[in-house]
Amino acid sequence: MKTKIYLATAHGLNVIEGSNGTWRGEVRLQGHEVQCVAVDARLKERVYCGTFGNGVYRSDNAGASWRPCKGFPNQNIMALATADSVDVGTLLYAGTEPSAIYQSSDGGDSWHPLPGLLNLTSAGEWSFPPRPETHHVRQILSDPCVPRRLHVAIEAGALLRSENGGAAWRDRVPGGPRDTHTLAAHRNAPGRLYSAAGDGYFESLDDGDSWRRVMEGLEHGYCWSVAVSRSDPDTVLLTAAKSPRAAHSKKFANSGVYRRSAHEPWSKAMDGLPDPEGRRVPVIARSDIEPGVFYLASEDELYRSANSGAEWQKLTVDWAERSSPQNASDIAVVES
Repeated sequence: MKTKIYLATAHGLNVIEGSNGTWRGEVRLQGHEVQCVAVDARLKERVYCGTFGNGVYRSDNAGASWRPCKGFPNQNIMALATADSVDVGTLLYAGTEPSAIYQSSDGGDSWHPLPGLLNLTSAGEWSFPPRPETHHVRQILSDPCVPRRLHVAIEAGALLRSENGGAAWRDRVPGGPRDTHTLAAHRNAPGRLYSAAGDGYFESLDDGDSWRRVMEGLEHGYCWSVAVSRSDPDTVLLTAAKSPRAAHSKKFANSGVYRRSAHEPWSKAMDGLPDPEGRRVPVIARSDIEPGVFYLASEDELYRSANSGAEWQKLTVDWAERSSPQNASDIAVVES
């Protein structure tokens, strides 16, 4: 089996390929502040990444080469997602700063805006603390169980839902997360949502109509990245930090990794990982082929767990060249 891992960083896109225990890495789009990465829902060789300041890029050869998607109306791309559509194949969604969402049905060659975000009642309260004069789309999640349903996280201020592909939106609900960084869903658990948010970890069992904040066992309350086991929707891995500064500032960094099964409290999942002191918050993703396998990127290091986070193994990556080590802001895993 071959595994391709894409890591979005402030100095480019790290493309790491593994086969038979050997891992090789290259840095693409050097000098670009890559914020997010998404893989085509059907064509796994087609990959997109979004940059802050340089728009959307597309690769048709699994990250070996890239070209810009021209004509995009906003160059600050904060979120990307793809969705499988019966009518047109793959739909591509891009979220920007300031908050707006665009859709493409032709692989990023043309775009049209999805209306209505800024008409929502809560929009006047949205604000991103480091740049309080603005806000952005932090994540777009295409629901794996309901065609055309989209969940959209605004940083910071709201978690939104659309039932018709973005033609209309439902505003945030009372008691829900206000600062979702990563939202997950599971094909075998319709209606269940998992939110890693700045205001804690939340779960919903009714498509986001109501929420429960689940914090027992967490020593770090600023939650960042969440991933759910392919084979078990009750097994969840979470990364978190003590505060925004501890999550993103190298000088004050302190972060941890946690695991939760069924209705148990969170427990630390740090066996094989470095001391959390000095570590900015990691990003995490599951395998879609191997049950219990997860990948985690922490600073300039990559780890793999074969038992749902009970133990981690550091992967030795042979780099063709490196830019200065950077912590990843997004991760995508493709296996074949």
